[in-house]
Amino acid sequence: MKEQFNTAFSNLVDKLEGWFNTTIEYIPNFILAIIVMAASYFTAKYVSKIVGRLVSKRVEQESIKNAISRVSAVVVVVLGLFMALGVMNLGKALTSLLAGAGVVGLAIGLALQGTLANTFAGLILSFRKKIQIGNWVETTGFSGEVIDINLKDFTLKEADNNIVVIPNKTILDNPLKNYSLTTRMRVFLECGVGYESDLEKVEQLTKDVIAKTFDQVENAEEVEFYYTEFGDSSINYLCRFWIDAESMLEKLRAKTKAIIEIKKAYDKEGINIPFPIRTLQFNNKLNVKSPDLQEAFSNN
Repeated sequence: MKEQFNTAFSNLVDKLEGWFNTTIEYIPNFILAIIVMAASYFTAKYVSKIVGRLVSKRVEQESIKNAISRVSAVVVVVLGLFMALGVMNLGKALTSLLAGAGVVGLAIGLALQGTLANTFAGLILSFRKKIQIGNWVETTGFSGEVIDINLKDFTLKEADNNIVVIPNKTILDNPLKNYSLTTRMRVFLECGVGYESDLEKVEQLTKDVIAKTFDQVENAEEVEFYYTEFGDSSINYLCRFWIDAESMLEKLRAKTKAIIEIKKAYDKEGINIPFPIRTLQFNNKLNVKSPDLQEAFSNN
């Protein structure tokens, strides 16, 4: 019994001596690993600031700038961690860490597939020069001013002041019309005049009114005017002209102004803008002199 105890104690001492020797042997590596981690931490802060400055020149959204800066810092810290593990000769731990990170990353990717898709779509949208905050756009049946682009969604404010929140992936997968990319818009105006009207006079008068109303139209020849059909109650026409505008609201204001001025000019010249008329025809003639009808009226 005493010999077994002495043997066990001797093995324990040998084990402790081995651990102590290993610890002493790895102290320089441990110190170097700490230095590597500290250097990676301060380097991450520096890289984050530089990336933030570079991204701010291309992206206006504060949330996306912060996210990109943080991701760059995390990447630097992770690289420092791998270097520190390599310095300490922890190859097996490094391999296990990489394998575990791969499995965890795959599970997270599958669970958050939609969220990650919107995140990457938000990053892509933020670097697109043709989509900026303040632009007036139309997409997926909604039209309004872009007020925010973040890592989750795309926010519009419609003309009626309603806020529309659209997932970034939807914006990226669907066509988008940006009215703010051009400084000119074409206004379409449809109307009709009575059949008794002088059509040449109507055409010239309409062109003159548009040219006098809008400074962007230099002369009446720039206004397009086409008669389109013989309607039920009027001869209809289409009038088109260009204005300087970057949003649908400016286009609607211009159309409203054109309608008002054209109506004034037509009233002054006696040009009729007819409304739909229905004529009721009775095949049987009504005899107002019949005794029965006269008696009915007299009783009432």
